[in-house]
This record gives sequence, C-alpha cells and structure tokens, in this order.
Amino acid sequence: MSPRKERAEEIVADNRKAGYDYHLLEQFEAGLVLTGTEVKSAREGRVNLRESYCRMEGAEAFLLGAHFGQYSHSGYAVHDPVRKRKLLLNRSELNKLIGKTTEKGLTIVALRMYLNAKGRVKVMIALAKGKKTYDKRETMKRREADRETRAAVKSRRV
Repeated sequence: MSPRKERAEEIVADNRKAGYDYHLLEQFEAGLVLTGTEVKSAREGRVNLRESYCRMEGAEAFLLGAHFGQYSHSGYAVHDPVRKRKLLLNRSELNKLIGKTTEKGLTIVALRMYLNAKGRVKVMIALAKGKKTYDKRETMKRREADRETRAAVKSRRV
C-alpha cells in the first residue's frame, strides 16, 4: 500500500487589491456551491476576485461579483460568469459575521480562491474595514521604504 500523495494548496485567484483598500481584521475559510463548469474553469485559473465581496442574506452568506470565465471545453453547458454563489460556513462563523457586519463600516471581502488538498474549491474571506486615502498613502510609503531597505542590504552583501 502506497501512501496517498498530499497536494499543497493551489491558488486559483488572488485579490491583492483587498489588502491595499481595506484593513483586514479577521479571516475565514469558506467552501463554495459551484456548478461543474465553474469548478473546471476554476481549475483552469479563469477566476477574477477583483470586485468581489460577500453579503449576508438572512442566515446565509453569498459571494457576489466574482467572475468565473467560461470553461474551454464546455459545449452547451454554460454558466453565468458573475452569478451569486452561496458560501459554506459553520453556524458560529455565520453568527459572528452577521453580528460584525451590522457594525458601521465593516464589510466582507474575498482575499483568495484556492484548491485544498482534497481538490475542493475554497475561498478565504476577511472581515474588513475600508481604508481612508491617507492610510493608503501610508501603506505605499511603508512598502517603498521596505523595498529601498532590501535593496540597500542586498547591495552591501555583494
């Protein structure tokens, strides 16, 4: 009996702009209810999370604005690229998100989508608070200073 190979998480889509636009407070891992062609297009990497966010409706969470491109070999079975998709979360996580999103200024954004070790499509969501313009400028200054510091250290080593 050979041991089963464990796969690392394979990132399908990444929303790097979320870290720039929001202060990320708390992160959650959620499953997605997808159709067959959506899963196949995700495996091909045809997913865009740039404008995606989550909304609580009743006691359920939904992912809105995520774009799943058409699967290359779909034939007649096509899906709506930007439809509303249900998120699969524990009841305690849902209750926490419902309580926090009723506070002013907090939203839920999608950070990245990936395939876990079992091949399931998962999405990492985060409870976030929007940044002001001066916060964004501060982030850019800090990033630039770190880049210059790394370059200076690298040049001294040579």
